[in-house]
Amino acid sequence: MTTPGIDDDVRQKPPVTERRLHPVTPLRRAWAPVAVLIGWAVHDPDQAQRQLTRLTPTVLLIVLAAFVPAAGLYGFLTWWYTHFAVTEAELRIRTGLVFRRTAHIRLERIQAIDVTQPLLARVAGVAKLKLDVIGTDKKDELAFLGEREARVLRAELLARAAGFAPETAHEVGEAPARELLRTPARDLAIALVLTGATWATLAAALVVPPVLWFATHSLWTVLATGVPLLGAAGASSVGRFVGEYDWTVGESPDGLRIDHGLLDRTHETVPPGRVQTVRIVEPLLWRRRGWVRVELDVAGSSNSVLVPVAPREVAEAIVARVLPGVVVPPLSALSRPPRRAGRCMPVWWRGYGLAVTDAVFAARQGLLRRSLALVPHAKVQSVRLAQGPWQRLWRLADIHVDTGANKTVTARLRDVEEAAELLRAQAERSRTGRQDARPDRWMA
Repeated sequence: MTTPGIDDDVRQKPPVTERRLHPVTPLRRAWAPVAVLIGWAVHDPDQAQRQLTRLTPTVLLIVLAAFVPAAGLYGFLTWWYTHFAVTEAELRIRTGLVFRRTAHIRLERIQAIDVTQPLLARVAGVAKLKLDVIGTDKKDELAFLGEREARVLRAELLARAAGFAPETAHEVGEAPARELLRTPARDLAIALVLTGATWATLAAALVVPPVLWFATHSLWTVLATGVPLLGAAGASSVGRFVGEYDWTVGESPDGLRIDHGLLDRTHETVPPGRVQTVRIVEPLLWRRRGWVRVELDVAGSSNSVLVPVAPREVAEAIVARVLPGVVVPPLSALSRPPRRAGRCMPVWWRGYGLAVTDAVFAARQGLLRRSLALVPHAKVQSVRLAQGPWQRLWRLADIHVDTGANKTVTARLRDVEEAAELLRAQAERSRTGRQDARPDRWMA
């Protein structure tokens, strides 16, 4: 005996179509065995050198002749056994050659979908999809898809996550974007030159290795210390320039879109309603030009930079797009700690400040590198008052505001009575703010 209603539902359900990644993917995955060998050689270079010296040229050619096809076969099989499918409620990713793994990603839990194109991927015309999902630290990814297919799939997933019917999600397409900011390469280069961290790492890379050589006369010690320092110096200057080149911010119904990169091109989206904290950073040497940097804490996402460098008024206009209705408090509106705070932290106490508006909790810190953190009241998860023994002596306290991105913003060295009042009032602001908060949904 059958139940007509259930049978009708089963018959009406569209079949799930599994798809494979782009055919160029096996070439990328074939490098995995090569990476294992390189990792072993770097981990134990002496052993690797002894093993290589034992091999005759003939044996080495035979090994290479066997290894290259084996690596190619591995890449092909991992591609062959990888499938993905989009259903009405989830994205399924099935992969694994020896150990099978199936990921069921609920569409309503997707926070961001980024499209990235490393240099070789751009040459091959393919792209990688990276998915930020609530409750996961590691991003799931689909690598690689055709460039057009990746953008179409991203638009479809976001449309379904926004609540569009499956039969109309294909028609929604990628929402149009309006450009808000494009960072000139010249401004980015000057900003990096005027950043203290760039010169500090470069000075360390130039000074420390010669000092170690005169002290130890050990080449391995110099290399083990100098190479990481040179890498850090490169990452803080050339690496940042390459990564933040042609930084573009655009506004669309699904959030703020960020495109950047000279060699590896990245297309990111700041999810609406998921921004927990906005930081306006102002290094010392940028102040004469009126430049600032805007950083983010986003729940469930690794996006951390919104604007690498821009005039303050432009940056504040973009902040108003991320946090609707928020006006960045001017420096004159920030109240300093009482003068007795200098007994707890001489000189540096002048760099702290606090302002609480109807929309945000704003805390500033730093004298040389100023940083103003803005936390919307609706994003505050908890408020804490903390006092050390020296602070209790001078009747001072710190107010810690915890956000949904597992980060904390602190108002340092406040008068203890003011801190107690802040603790009570902030709890009430957070409660009422969550009632009026915008929904955390795409295209809402």
